[in-house]
Amino acid sequence: MIETLNEQNNWQSIVVSIIAVLAIAGSVYLWIQLDQSQQQITQYEETQVDLQEQLTQLREQLSATEADNEELREDLEVAENRNEEFEERIEELGATVGDIARYTSVDPELLKKYSRVFFLSENYVPSDLARIDRDYVYNRDVEQFHEHAYPFLEDMIEDAENDDIELKVISAFRSFQEQNSINNSYTITYGAGTANQFSAEQGYSEHQLGTTADFTTPELAANFEDFASTAAYEWLLDNAHDYGFVLSYPEGNAYYIFEPWHWRFVGVELAQEIEDDGDHFYDWEQRDIDEYRGKLFEN
Repeated sequence: MIETLNEQNNWQSIVVSIIAVLAIAGSVYLWIQLDQSQQQITQYEETQVDLQEQLTQLREQLSATEADNEELREDLEVAENRNEEFEERIEELGATVGDIARYTSVDPELLKKYSRVFFLSENYVPSDLARIDRDYVYNRDVEQFHEHAYPFLEDMIEDAENDDIELKVISAFRSFQEQNSINNSYTITYGAGTANQFSAEQGYSEHQLGTTADFTTPELAANFEDFASTAAYEWLLDNAHDYGFVLSYPEGNAYYIFEPWHWRFVGVELAQEIEDDGDHFYDWEQRDIDEYRGKLFEN
């Protein structure tokens, strides 16, 4: 019995010891786990601090970058504005150069006032002459007109025809020598004093420029002195300026007799300005006329 009790006590002691060991082991395990957890928390906190510092640095960098970007934007805007100014200046210079080129490319003689004012030498011939279509000419095989002004003449005659007005060119370009022959013939027939009232002396004729045409109609034929009484004359009075033509010698002019058949090409813009002002070509100052030189052949 005693032995049995001793054995029981021994087993109880063993069990208690085992429990004690297990409790100690559990405590150690929990302590280890707690310590590890604490270390992880500490690491997380340190990492969070590092991340917070990095975030702060990034914010500072972003702020600096935004400031730099703002400066860059301002610099870019200044550069763009300067570029636009340069482009405008280049365009202005280009336009000026273009105007100068157009101005200098046009024969300066073509807008001079020749009727006893300016003189054309016997050697002067327009640089470019075109043959007028035979359908537009009265009773001659060949009439010539300035090549660059010819399209305006052609358009005018064709548009007149659309309005049932049949214009015929009876005389266009005349050389110095041809004008001399005509003037001599009139002088012999009428005398110098009378001839000078309706015939320009050689060198003073607008016909030598190649930009002037005398018109008639099939009904008038060579009797174009009666041109003022025709519907063709009225049509020219109403429309010729739209094609760049002006009446050189209207009634009461200071140079020659009234010549309703005699029309000179001076360019669309100048002709329209003269028409709008109610003036005539020879009413204008030469310096004002010369301003339209570069636009002479522009529509």
